[in-house]
Amino acid sequence: MASASSSSALCPLQQHQNPLFPKYPPGFRPLHRASSTNQKLGLSIRASSAIALDPVSSITSQEDLKDDLFACPICYEPLIRKGPSGFNLPAIYRSGFKCSKCNKTYTSKNTYLDLTVTSGTKVYSESKPSRTELFRSPLVSFLYERGWRQNFNRAGFPGPDEEFTMAQDFFKPAEGGILVDVSCGSGLFTRKFAKSGTYSKVIALDFSENMLRQSYDFIKEDDTVLNSNLALVRADVSRLPFASGSIDAVHAGAALHCWPSPSNAIAEINRILRSGGVFVGTTFLRFSPSTPSFLRPSGRSLSQNYNNLTAEEIEDLCTSCGLINYSCNIQQSFIIFTAQKA
Repeated sequence: MASASSSSALCPLQQHQNPLFPKYPPGFRPLHRASSTNQKLGLSIRASSAIALDPVSSITSQEDLKDDLFACPICYEPLIRKGPSGFNLPAIYRSGFKCSKCNKTYTSKNTYLDLTVTSGTKVYSESKPSRTELFRSPLVSFLYERGWRQNFNRAGFPGPDEEFTMAQDFFKPAEGGILVDVSCGSGLFTRKFAKSGTYSKVIALDFSENMLRQSYDFIKEDDTVLNSNLALVRADVSRLPFASGSIDAVHAGAALHCWPSPSNAIAEINRILRSGGVFVGTTFLRFSPSTPSFLRPSGRSLSQNYNNLTAEEIEDLCTSCGLINYSCNIQQSFIIFTAQKA
């Protein structure tokens, strides 16, 4: 659920600064020049090389530029970006985005870019099922890495370090590409992916505003993560703001059981993955393989708050959404699974 300061100042936008977009997010400290070693990333899916960001040299005049990554969540057309170039927190925070087809505009709020369909609404508000709304709570967002997540080991989760290592093994075909950490929460795994230097860009994506704010609080504590090619984005997993076939890797850690519609979410993940792209997820199973049949719950879940599936249902769902090469590892009620875009 999301993640990513030093004393050297960014080149100011004195002549081009748009008052709608402040120079820095609250509490943001300017970045150092990115290390040249971070530019040397090998690719196996994407042909283009990774770009190490230099916030000083990347600032351009505020001309309209077609964004090469983000798309309108309404019509999926590429967004027109106005502001400094570059893929890093301050550049994206200081930019405005507009869809040339439906004319909807998108801007940053505090420390993240809001790319939800309801972004900019003034009267209308929308709520999700309780299992989704729970993680929008400031208290739950604060506690997620401070005790909440640690309880997962009771269900067989091996712990963040081992889970990250397992995910990295599955993601080998996507090394050097773009990774989206959906339902990133407080950025626990986003920070690990960004710090690894394995990917050209990492996008931390969550529906919870407070999880994204918590993510930024953790990000700014680690210069290595903060200086990486990283973005914080608010979006709905059932309406992902990326063009079809544009993403190399998608990670969803302890997330599937919280989604309002797992089928819609996985269909969207399949849509945004490029051919050969990799999806890796972890979640709680409805019951562990060792659970006697007479003790296995007959309903979807023992609790109506979560949408726990069986291992067979997860595989069936992935393949029915068009993903191939499915495989998984199971430990008690923990499952890590992976599949690829055909």
